[in-house]
Amino acid sequence: MNKLEATIRTIKPLDEVVMKAATERQNALTKPQGSLGVLEELSIKLAGIQGKIRPRIGKKTVIVMAGDHGVSEEGVSAFPSEVTLQMVYNFLRGGAGINVISRFVHAEVLVVDIGVAARLELHPRLLDRKVRRGTANISKGAAMSREDALKSLEIGIEVADEAVKQGADVIGTGDMGIGNTTASSAILAAFTELPLDWVVGRGTGIDEEKWELKKKIIHQALVVNKPDRSDPIDVLVKVGGFEIGGLAGCILGAAAHRVPVVIDGFISGAAALLAAELEPKVVDYMFASHLSVEPGHKLILERLGLRPIFQLDMRLGEGTGAALGMHILDLSARILSEMATFSEAGVSGAKKDPGDESKRVKK
Repeated sequence: MNKLEATIRTIKPLDEVVMKAATERQNALTKPQGSLGVLEELSIKLAGIQGKIRPRIGKKTVIVMAGDHGVSEEGVSAFPSEVTLQMVYNFLRGGAGINVISRFVHAEVLVVDIGVAARLELHPRLLDRKVRRGTANISKGAAMSREDALKSLEIGIEVADEAVKQGADVIGTGDMGIGNTTASSAILAAFTELPLDWVVGRGTGIDEEKWELKKKIIHQALVVNKPDRSDPIDVLVKVGGFEIGGLAGCILGAAAHRVPVVIDGFISGAAALLAAELEPKVVDYMFASHLSVEPGHKLILERLGLRPIFQLDMRLGEGTGAALGMHILDLSARILSEMATFSEAGVSGAKKDPGDESKRVKK
């Protein structure tokens, strides 16, 4: 049994008994039942993940997987491929959007080189887990070998394992890789067979001409490679990316440790979809942070049955939405754990409707 199979077998359903008790506590807190809306739902699901009626979130870790895509040579992005390398260094210097948001929410940012098409200098906050220097051009053939696909998934599992060992109570997924919305769109199209007009977005902000080219390239990739949607690893092999495989592995690895995962935008969504195709139970451990402007992201969340916590028209990636989502998840846990119940506070609860009682008696 390989590491991927062993990890999948470890993933268990949520603790329904704890969730029932958490729901009872939530309903007894000093507020009208349901008045905190989604925050209540988040806390109950978190209780089921952690197996604690009063869940808590201490350390937050955002894992940013970076990898290049051979398909970028087709001109599907508004930015050149060297931006992947440049942005990784920006992450390490603390100057990117994910760094600013993570400092605000007190989250650690862990950057992983899983497939950057260049040699990176050693850095204490960089994990060198490179599979290869970028994927192949999917419009001409498979993105990677099956061996490399499995390796990317297992690297993600190992990174999540280490993050949990270092005390992470929640993991957020982030990405960096020029061309990765093309790969993500191809993955979504492969699994769903939906029209490309529905699943392909503007990525880094491409114009109409490039959008048409992007759809053409993705169509070509699907025709050339014929990914088998009944075999999730084959989809990753044919049209995926190393960072997408790595993030899918992170999600599976976190779930195996009963650690919640906050999903970022479209690329993280593609990784979440891949993870769910490998093991459906993993969806129970996911929280969707936001709804990206990328049209395919909404389709992924609907397929997974996940409701985004917020919608701010974000499409940056990097784990920026995930970091904000972790902050809100932390707040939901604090409400359930720290807010007083009516009996604890000595506050009178809601009055029962005598009319309802009389109706019940008559029946």
